[in-house]
Amino acid sequence: MAKTPRRTKRVKKPATTSVKQAAATPKQPAATRGTPPPKPGRPQLRLPTPKTAAGKKVDPLRLQKVEAAAVEATRERHQQGGDATVNRRHLQRYPIDDSIRDVTPHNWATADRQLLKPDEDAPSEFTSTDPWRVLRIMGEYVDGFDKMASITRGVSIFGSARTTPDDPHYAAAVETARLLAYSGFDVITGGGPGIMEAANRGAVLGGGRSFGCNIELPFEQQANPFVTHHIDFRYFAVRKTMFVKYSQAFIIFPGGYGTFDEMFEALTLIQTGKISNFPVILFGKAYWAGLVRWLRSQVVAHGKISEADLDLLILTDDPREAAQAVLQACGWPALPPLDVRNGNGQNG
Repeated sequence: MAKTPRRTKRVKKPATTSVKQAAATPKQPAATRGTPPPKPGRPQLRLPTPKTAAGKKVDPLRLQKVEAAAVEATRERHQQGGDATVNRRHLQRYPIDDSIRDVTPHNWATADRQLLKPDEDAPSEFTSTDPWRVLRIMGEYVDGFDKMASITRGVSIFGSARTTPDDPHYAAAVETARLLAYSGFDVITGGGPGIMEAANRGAVLGGGRSFGCNIELPFEQQANPFVTHHIDFRYFAVRKTMFVKYSQAFIIFPGGYGTFDEMFEALTLIQTGKISNFPVILFGKAYWAGLVRWLRSQVVAHGKISEADLDLLILTDDPREAAQAVLQACGWPALPPLDVRNGNGQNG
């Protein structure tokens, strides 16, 4: 019998895409190349474009511009606050200590920025490393403790640097600090213009000591001339420690992010039991009303804080009431009654 030839299996050639089909097929964007395509039959998830609180789209280039604009706006606020001050000539001016700045090609960056977001192109010597910065932070704590150790009765007052002397809150800060200084308290501020200057001014008028804890910024900040004890800090964390350690109360006047930061840090320390007997006084009921309403309607309502946590805040529009709240918390006698002739205490 003749043998039948075996059938050979046909090998399928890979399908080729014509030039027309290739042109019709959309190319995958460069940003998504390498990611698996969506499975057939399942709708592709489209994430919404993130936007800022002002409603503008977020992109890295815009964020860099926003950061630069924010720093410049802060510089302008301090400059405006300083230019608007009055009655400076007879008092000593305290310039910023340039020795706190890094003598490196990267001295445009503050010490905090170099610590938290170090520059990859920065020099690699030991003085640019984190272990060295730890030693410098330790030294800054020692220096701060040494210069503020004599404070046994301190009150820190915070608020906007842009507040001008014709603002009612400026006058209220002066009077609040004057009453506290008259009652034996040292007044502590950030040492800049605006509300800080008003508080330091009130401390001088009340015959008390006036502390200014200046912080290194990307721009030169001139300390206000009503500071009698001037201290420079590189690191926000160190300065914030000094505010809390040497204060028996915080008085918060209308301000921005920095003011909010100090307020909420104090509330967190009280809520977690890190500190006690620490009044947090919000001055300016109209200014703080929206925040308090939001805390009650959203944060308390959703169980993120308790109703009792709202009682940690004291709201007032009266300098005497603010000072009295501090005295009461410290167990001190009440303020002397008002003198109808000058509106001050009988002995003031």
